[in-house]
Amino acid sequence: MLEQAFNQVYTKFKLHFYRAVFGRFQKREASLTTVETFCMEIIAALGQPTVNEFSRFVGISAPNAAYKINNLIQKGYVRKEQSESDKREYHLVVTQKYIDYYNINYRYLGKVMARLQRRFSPEDLAKLEEMLTIISEELMPEIPLPKQS
Repeated sequence: MLEQAFNQVYTKFKLHFYRAVFGRFQKREASLTTVETFCMEIIAALGQPTVNEFSRFVGISAPNAAYKINNLIQKGYVRKEQSESDKREYHLVVTQKYIDYYNINYRYLGKVMARLQRRFSPEDLAKLEEMLTIISEELMPEIPLPKQS
């Protein structure tokens, strides 16, 4: 039962995002392919990875990763920023264009969060936050994310 409920929530977030992305295709606003959308989600989630970090994470060769990233740079969704500590290294930084594109998902997340706050007590919300933090930090060690500030 818990697995099914968790899967339904996860699926609804994905479907909401996909529907919004396809809506942009209908209006000719979307310029990212499906694979590029996944690449951008990964880059954003990894928090300014290097090309090598990105390629290792997705399990593709560095040249293949560089090709995908160059396409994203040409489309204006990501830029390379030279590392302060190692001048040979460049970090991938999402641009405002991508943030605007991806805000579809964050607006919906905000709407769901507001509904949660109206529906549940502060104690229940604190427990949910604690449980989600444990799931993310302890029970999903295969997918490390950068610390949120």
